[in-house]
Amino acid sequence: MSVLTTLLDQLLNGLTIGIVYVLLAAGLSIIFGVMDVLNFAHGELFALGGYLAFSAAAPLGPETGFWVGLVVAPLVVGGLGMAVERFTVRPLYGRSPLYHILLTFGLVLIINDGIKAIWGRQALQFSQPPALGGALTVLGYSYSKYNLFMIGFGALLAVATWLVLERTRFGLIVRGGAEDREMVRNLGIDIDRYYTLVFGLGAALAGLAGVILGAYQSVSPTMGMDAMNPAFVIVVIGGLGSFPGAVIGGLAVGLIQAFSRVYVPQLTGLVLYLIMIVVLLIRPQGLFGTAVEHTPDSGSELLTGRGGLVGRVMTRRLGVASVAALALLPVVANVFDQGYLVTLFINILVWALFAMSLDFVMGYTGLVSLGQAMFYGLGSYAAMLVLVNLTPSVLVAMVAAIAVSAVVAWGVGFVSIRVSGVYFAMITLAFGIFFYNLVFKVPWVGGSDGMFGATTLFGLGGVGFHVNDITVGYPPFQFTGQSLYYYFLLGVVVATYLVARRLLRAPFGSVLKSIRENAQRSEFVGYDVTVYKRRAFTISGAMAGLAGALYVFNYGYVAPANFYWLRSAEVVVMVVLGGMGTLFGPMLGAGVFVGFKDVLSSYIAQWRLVFGLVFVLFVIFIPQGLVSVPALLADRFGSGADEAAPELANQESGSDD
Repeated sequence: MSVLTTLLDQLLNGLTIGIVYVLLAAGLSIIFGVMDVLNFAHGELFALGGYLAFSAAAPLGPETGFWVGLVVAPLVVGGLGMAVERFTVRPLYGRSPLYHILLTFGLVLIINDGIKAIWGRQALQFSQPPALGGALTVLGYSYSKYNLFMIGFGALLAVATWLVLERTRFGLIVRGGAEDREMVRNLGIDIDRYYTLVFGLGAALAGLAGVILGAYQSVSPTMGMDAMNPAFVIVVIGGLGSFPGAVIGGLAVGLIQAFSRVYVPQLTGLVLYLIMIVVLLIRPQGLFGTAVEHTPDSGSELLTGRGGLVGRVMTRRLGVASVAALALLPVVANVFDQGYLVTLFINILVWALFAMSLDFVMGYTGLVSLGQAMFYGLGSYAAMLVLVNLTPSVLVAMVAAIAVSAVVAWGVGFVSIRVSGVYFAMITLAFGIFFYNLVFKVPWVGGSDGMFGATTLFGLGGVGFHVNDITVGYPPFQFTGQSLYYYFLLGVVVATYLVARRLLRAPFGSVLKSIRENAQRSEFVGYDVTVYKRRAFTISGAMAGLAGALYVFNYGYVAPANFYWLRSAEVVVMVVLGGMGTLFGPMLGAGVFVGFKDVLSSYIAQWRLVFGLVFVLFVIFIPQGLVSVPALLADRFGSGADEAAPELANQESGSDD
């Protein structure tokens, strides 16, 4: 094969996948540009389009089924998008964009599990239409007819979408609403209806992309999540809210992927996120975006500050009682022969520490990090490398995990904190995905297989004990193995909580809260806002790294999944579910999330669908989390409201008790 033929092949391959990215990212960008909604469920709408087309093609056959699916699937997905906007997104307008991220993550769980329930978990292939089969030969060069169809059809759709947005009354109203929603409403135009249509249009474009890509390769339950990674890169490079940017960015990403696979395969999966990080640092609004910040605030209305109907003293007593109850758990497990309870609560405690680490920076500083899993992953891998290659001492491994995670967090914070709002969230997401892809490329950490076979010694210098080799106490107060590790883990988590609470009660914590409330005012007073944010981010990363190390000590292995962006999204869910800005609330949220998963998954395979529905309702109706439920009930029914008022008045927003 000649060099020219290779270049032409890669050019067309890049345009083929690039045009799919254009349709996917265009819908995502339009929705954000008009409505300030960063739709994490966009990838699932993309996947749904592919599956619906498959369902149309299966009974009708490839001759007509593909064409029917190409028309029907986007219409159905567009209609679903309009319903989503009308009943879930619309109640959140005027709130922080963090609400939209949380809401649409709940929709990810619902749609993805719905797809698995209907079509199964295996990849499915539906045939391309016979008319587009085979290759087209011109001047001795042959190329797939279907690929050429994808390029031509996608280009026509992109042009048609641009004409609708730029040359029609609909587009004029939509662009006006993006600039000043109230002005358009004062002109007598029902802008909410247009927003619904915009969301439907974006969803339909995603559905179309799913149809043409599904026939190109296959449809699978993971295709939506896989597609969101390049989609985020595209909208960042092109500019959040810019349709031309989505087109240029989509084609550029497709070409970069195609050529890197051939010429620099070792950088495949890395170069895109390096570009994304550089663009966010140099020009956060992207190449074609405007300099307008689309983030009105840091989401301070999510902060509870209402830890129920009790004051500080009672809260402390409840905390002590909770720790005491957790300390008795292994005894209960011994009495009732329910050893699995210890395993479950080990998992809960690790997640609780992980959630608390994110709350430290998000709840008290207002920095929404979507890359928290990178520190969890770094801590777990650092601990594993120490255990396997240096010493089995868990103490040395813990120190290494904390140090590595803190250093990387400081570095990421140093380059990232100069941007704010949704751009900071995106850059932390980019760093997280970069590390996720990097771990596959490094052979000495096991690549895709991860690392196994760690042994743990509780001691130093070879002096200590293995928890499986000793037994302490007498029945039912007899403990060994996981029960002993459970007590060690409980002690570390409680100690970390107390240290974090002490930091937040100190002047350092007061400065963080003032920055969260009004960074500009804090800067006027004389505080170096960037330095304080970076310190908080570093502490948060160190805590997440500690959680990763504790995971390794129990399970004895690590895998790239520890870095996966979905893990970051799950911990954000835990923080908000429990109550952001309270430290203990996210720990409660972690317990509910993990416990909910454990109980539901034992009865139904689609537990995420049920949990997603519950979480969406929480975001809409109980945005301040579980710890605010008692106060909300008191407000609703009036019971004890008068007595509670003085207590609540004394609890500042973001109380850490």
